[in-house]
Amino acid sequence: MQFQLSEEHLMIQKAARDFARNECLPGGIERDEAQKFPKEQILKLAELGFMGMMVDTRYGGSGMDTISYVLAMEELSKIDASVSVCVSVNNSLVCWGLEKFGTEEQKQKYLTPLAQGRKDGELYIGAFLLSEPEAGSDATSQRTTAEDKGDHYVLNGTKNWITNGNSASVYLVMAQTDASKGSHGINTFIVEKSTRGVVVGAKENKLGIRGSDTHSILFNEVKVPKENRIGADGAGFGFAMKTLSGGRIGIAAQALGIAGGAYELALKYSKERMTFGKEIMHHQAIQFKLADMATRIEASRLLCMRAAWEKDNYLDYTLSSSMAKVFASETAMWTATEAVQIHGGYGYVKEYHVERLMRDAKITQIYEGTSEMQRIVISRSILK
Repeated sequence: MQFQLSEEHLMIQKAARDFARNECLPGGIERDEAQKFPKEQILKLAELGFMGMMVDTRYGGSGMDTISYVLAMEELSKIDASVSVCVSVNNSLVCWGLEKFGTEEQKQKYLTPLAQGRKDGELYIGAFLLSEPEAGSDATSQRTTAEDKGDHYVLNGTKNWITNGNSASVYLVMAQTDASKGSHGINTFIVEKSTRGVVVGAKENKLGIRGSDTHSILFNEVKVPKENRIGADGAGFGFAMKTLSGGRIGIAAQALGIAGGAYELALKYSKERMTFGKEIMHHQAIQFKLADMATRIEASRLLCMRAAWEKDNYLDYTLSSSMAKVFASETAMWTATEAVQIHGGYGYVKEYHVERLMRDAKITQIYEGTSEMQRIVISRSILK
């Protein structure tokens, strides 16, 4: 068992850390307040190869492993989770699914520009459309329909909580083709945002990750070519579940980064803030908080790395990814809250960043499978 990172991993980690500090930190508070999508940062990350990290180089990707992706996600998330979630969705949910299950024609047409993050000089990223008003944790209850018309399908329905909803050029859409078959009647379709009948709803006014654009997407008699279905007929639900298992590794890494960012700010502040004639780091109450933060973060990191290693070695990572996500997300929420406490009144002020990290942390316990759903996955695995 090897606990040391390779030289290549260290280089990727440093590149992501430097980018986060130099490109994401400036203006981070302002983007959060204005709910401004970080387009400039995403375009620069695309130039560096971070939008298709795990995609094979023949499809325009960087050909990196999942551990590299975890390292990049952690460093970006320490500074701006709104940036990192855009990276996560494009890498984990869109590019990976297309490369794993798409046809060669689909890969050439869609995966290559998605992995590069650009097409004709413009931003080109994807979104994953599974959740609906009545289908969140219960993903089998799809009400978006895809009626088979022979050489094409016609989509109708609404999708909710879609990250990259307005900024994406391509949607991967789960829809029910045959309700009598239940989950086996669900298919996944590649839908271009510019297709007639696709309507982007209003942007959600969120608690955290306010820079990422979250929208409802409506489909009104949207015509989708037959060749844009991913996989065999009825394979859509399996596609979604397998893709989400990998996506949880990315969100676990995001949570790890948020926790790490909050911890680093709290540690720095504890060495500067004076009370009762000494820095607060000398008070045992603060020392114990920092010790618990460091321990939980390290445990989260090991869980993330285990899941990433299993994925890279073609092992079943369903259990490990769920464990990583539930533990890292709860660590992020707890650590960020304690970081605000250590800062005292200053922690409640936007200028010190920790209140933003606390707001950003909460979503990691909800999206790509709530903590409750992760515990269901874990319990099913250990009780079988």
